[in-house]
Amino acid sequence: MAEAVNEAIGPGEADAAAPPPPRRIEVWLPILIVALDQLTKFVVNRTVPLHTSVTVIPGLVDFTHVRNSGAAFGILNAVEFPFKSVVIAVIATAALVGVGMYAASLAHHQLVARLGLALIIGGAAGNLIDRIAAGSVVDFVDVYWHTYHFWAFNVADSAISVGVAIMILDMLGVDKRTAS
Repeated sequence: MAEAVNEAIGPGEADAAAPPPPRRIEVWLPILIVALDQLTKFVVNRTVPLHTSVTVIPGLVDFTHVRNSGAAFGILNAVEFPFKSVVIAVIATAALVGVGMYAASLAHHQLVARLGLALIIGGAAGNLIDRIAAGSVVDFVDVYWHTYHFWAFNVADSAISVGVAIMILDMLGVDKRTAS
């Protein structure tokens, strides 16, 4: 029967009428990122007192429990203004919705861009949960060399950074093959 329908519709038209394949990566990867992010933050909250460190790799990486009440890379962390946590959460929510709408508009074959955006969405959602629940984000990975410290970060921040790097590579066309 399906063959008769395909013949009646015409070649190629049946494929166009078929529903698009499910976008599992956009659903499951952000859920995985949020779960891993929240689990690691829970463990840090329970095992590492605030403002203390546990050495992971001497001279390179510590787990240092800090709170970031500001935005990315500690921007606005030391600045206080009325409704700061609400303002930052609203801006983060708007950005998350915008990225989600953009991700939904991508074609199914744009796998690299969809992967990058899924990582960004998962990371943004993980940090947004902290902002809404506690007014700040738990950061704990402290990478340093001698006296030079990078900003403390978490799993969500890592997912966002990797997602942005993937998006940049996609925009530069790194995955596209050149014709010889």
